[in-house]
Amino acid sequence: MPTTVLTGLPPLVSPATRVLILGSFPGVRSLQTQQYYGHPQNQFWRILQAIWPLSPHEISASSYENRSKWLLERGLGVWDVYASCEREGSLDSAIRNAVPNDIAALHLPQLQAIAHNGGESFKHARHTRTLGVPVYQLPSTSPANASWSFERKLAAWREVMEQHGLV
Repeated sequence: MPTTVLTGLPPLVSPATRVLILGSFPGVRSLQTQQYYGHPQNQFWRILQAIWPLSPHEISASSYENRSKWLLERGLGVWDVYASCEREGSLDSAIRNAVPNDIAALHLPQLQAIAHNGGESFKHARHTRTLGVPVYQLPSTSPANASWSFERKLAAWREVMEQHGLV
């Protein structure tokens, strides 16, 4: 039985992107909604909101358009290491026949660092290091990464943002 080839999301970046966050590949919910970190249990948006506390509006509950604009205003960009792959479900361990994105082609003039969101993404650090900026492995914000508490994930993410003047 042939497997369907899934296509990822376009990069969410701007010329002002200073830290590029690279996931592995969007989960089922993110692909369905065409939104990065679209699963309500993923802690990505919650972590960013904790780093940059917002006014009364919760960014995680706001529209995706607002969240994206908010993220870009802070100097962040988001993309994935894989452009396409075959996968049943959302787990990284199920990814097969992945085709990498051409991260170097983004041409981000302000780029200061790349932060890999999780271990599968970090497997590509040898490629992202060729871009000449610091490369970090951050703990995955996925609900599958239950071994790290929210507070521990937050501290690791905040440290990278602080190192690059985003906090």
